[in-house]
Amino acid sequence: MNLEGRVAFVTGAAQGIGRGIALALAEVGADIAGGDVNLEGMEKTAKEIEALGNKVMALKLDVSDPASVKEAVAKVLEAWQKIDILVNNAGITKDNLIMRMKREDWDRVLRINLDGAFHCIQAILPGMVKQRSGRIINIASVVAQAGNAGQANYIASKAGIIGLTKAVAMEVGSRGITVNAIAPGFIATAMTENLPEQVKQRMLTLIPLGRMGTDKDIAHGVRFLASDEACYITGHVLNINGGMYMQ
Repeated sequence: MNLEGRVAFVTGAAQGIGRGIALALAEVGADIAGGDVNLEGMEKTAKEIEALGNKVMALKLDVSDPASVKEAVAKVLEAWQKIDILVNNAGITKDNLIMRMKREDWDRVLRINLDGAFHCIQAILPGMVKQRSGRIINIASVVAQAGNAGQANYIASKAGIIGLTKAVAMEVGSRGITVNAIAPGFIATAMTENLPEQVKQRMLTLIPLGRMGTDKDIAHGVRFLASDEACYITGHVLNINGGMYMQ
């Protein structure tokens, strides 16, 4: 698996799954443009990538703001002339039961998780169409398929990601561009580390492999879908969940 000469644009790459994805792509030769609202964290990830010998660009990026996305993409294109791989990973949660959910929490999650992917795809896709090649990989979630109480906004956003993936795959397949999604299961990240221990133990009982996933488990799936080996896969949702949800 070799991505030398490819440029990858990874959102939410300051920590967690996004950081793991950026490092995994760099390990097989890709140059990385990483974007995050947390620029300090993004710069730390960039130093790790630099240590691998790759070119890297740390970008201040708010995916919910179309102007921020356009500015970041323009910087990458000015410096490196192309973007071959887009990974839409940036996301947040604002959990609550639907009857108690604040409208601003609903809106915020949808703006970042779903609108953010739309903004990035729309900004980067023209270049991929022009070069008649590209890989778009969207990070969804197991709960978008299985459901979960108290996460209506998050689940709606991630179910939307799955639908967006299939729609765009249909639109751009003839241009040599593949569009796929990965649906992670219960992954050990900063987003899950603060869950009560009893919740974690209950979740583990639902996973046949008996453990939480890691950022590397997801990153390796992204790396495969970004590679030439996955050139005949598009519109697909790759479940990486330890058997937590089986279709």
